[in-house]
This record gives sequence, structure tokens and C-alpha cells, in this order.
Amino acid sequence: MVKLSVIVPFYNVQQYAPDALKSLRANARDDFEFVLVDDCSRDGTPDILARAERELPGAVLVRREENGGLATARNTGIDRARGEYVTFLDGDDWLAPGYYPRLLAVIEELGCDFVRADHVQCTGRARGIHRVPHGRRGVVLDPRAAILPADRSTSVDYPYAWAGIYHRRLLERGLLHFTDGLRTAEDRPWIWKLHREAESFAVTGLLGVHYRRGVASSLTQIGDVRQLDFIRAFDQIVAETARDRQADLLLPKAVRTYCAIISHHLASLGRYEPAVARRLKSLGARALRRMPQDVLDRTLDSMDGRRATRLRRLRRRPAPAGAAA
Repeated sequence: MVKLSVIVPFYNVQQYAPDALKSLRANARDDFEFVLVDDCSRDGTPDILARAERELPGAVLVRREENGGLATARNTGIDRARGEYVTFLDGDDWLAPGYYPRLLAVIEELGCDFVRADHVQCTGRARGIHRVPHGRRGVVLDPRAAILPADRSTSVDYPYAWAGIYHRRLLERGLLHFTDGLRTAEDRPWIWKLHREAESFAVTGLLGVHYRRGVASSLTQIGDVRQLDFIRAFDQIVAETARDRQADLLLPKAVRTYCAIISHHLASLGRYEPAVARRLKSLGARALRRMPQDVLDRTLDSMDGRRATRLRRLRRRPAPAGAAA
């Protein structure tokens, strides 16, 4: 029986894939499988993965026939996973030796649906520890209760799929798949869904994932139209939260986070291609008008002056008919 399935999408990461694969080897166990998903890479990544399929214990290589993006590649891996537990790693990140056995031991001891973990952020040679924004560690908690308060960073603002481990029962309940086709912010609707619908979770301070930030090929560093998928992602969050049994309680958090993300992108317009910057402003205006207006009004009244002014100005902006994310 496979105890743990690790889903690892790769796309044009020949420079970093060897580090990821080496770290997987340092986490191998007889009852672990590593589902390596090649998302139609066009560089040397496929050759690196072909060698890993032969040499890495537990490797299962899956090749996609067309590039689908991170969400779709993860879904491809999930559909092949056989483990009692599931976790994720990105193909340009790496792990500390022996991390997965220790993480598995945490969730088995606690017996909860999922566990969230801190991680190490790596920017060049700099290292920094990023922690789950939830104070209680090592105890089983209600995921829904960790969504609020609206005006503070909470567990749903720490969306990284690879920062945790998940019991297979979540997959069987339809909670582990990502929104197909999202090219960025794919983990935002996913983490909200987990916190709304799973029954139990915990947080651990165990460190093991090294998240490589600032990679030139990462979508977070590319100012093209794919960045605008965050609008579709947060539209989904707001729509699903509006249907929730506690919509009145949870919508202010969803709307406030959406507004903060729009404001963040507006403050960074200079990194976008000009046509994409114009599209961002148009789509952002439409997004603000789609939100529950009473909740939006209260949100803007409670935000700092700079962000509130920026968003109110955008809200008044005419949006061309037919514009879409």
C-alpha cells in the first residue's frame, strides 16, 4: 500500500529540477510514490525526468500532451495518486532530507484531515522562515474557524499547497482538485474550499520545504495576461462564499482579501505590458462592481486611505462591454 503520494509538476525547469529530484531521493521510502508530471516542457526537463523515472525510488512519470498550467498539472498528478496521504512540491523548489517522513508522522499522530506547515523562502542566497498565520500548533482545530478575522492575515492567506499534507478522504470528497486552467492564484480558491468544507486541520512548525522565490520563469515574475487569472480565482472565492451557510460572516474576509490583491496589482502596474495594465484596470473595475456592494462599502471604509482611494477611483472607471478575465 502506498502511504504518501507526492505530486510534482515540472515545466521548463531544467536548471532547478535536479535539486528537486535529489531532495526527493533524500525523502524516499518504500511506501512513498513521487508522481512527476511533465507539463509539456520544451527545454531539457523531459530528459531529466526520464532519467529520474529510472533512478528515483517510487518515481511515476506522467507526461501531458499539452501545457495546461500548474493547476491542471497538479490535477493530472492527483488523478494518478494512490497514497493514503497526498502532498505537493513544485519542480523548482526542494526539500530538507527526511522531511516527508516527519510530516507524515505529524498527521498520523493527530488524525486530522490536513496539516499546514511553515516553510523556508529562498531568494538568491537569502533565507527566511515564513509561518502559517495561526498561533496554535500541534492541536486539532476547526478549519472554518481559522478563516477569520477579516482584517488580519489568517490561514486562508497562506495558500501554498506544498506547505502541508492531506488525507485521501479529502480527495474522495472532491476537495483536493484545483480549478482547472487557472494559471496563477490557483491555490487561493483551493485553500478557501479546504477551510470551508474540511472537518479538521492542524498547524505544525516543522520546516522542510524550501520555496525558491524570484525565479525568472515563474509567473509571479512575468507581467503578461496570465497574471490576470487572479480575478477569476477570487471571483470563484466570492461566489462560493456567498453560497455558504455562513456567508454573512465570511464574505467580508473574501471581499477584503480580493480588494487587497487588486490594490497590490494596481500598485505594481509598471511591471505589466501596457496592454495588460489597461486590461487589469478594466477587469478590476468590473470585479469591484460584481462584489456585494454593501460589503464592499464597509470594506473600503475600513481600509487605509491610500488603498481605499485607489480602489474607489477604479470602481468609478468605465469598463468596456464584453471585457472578461
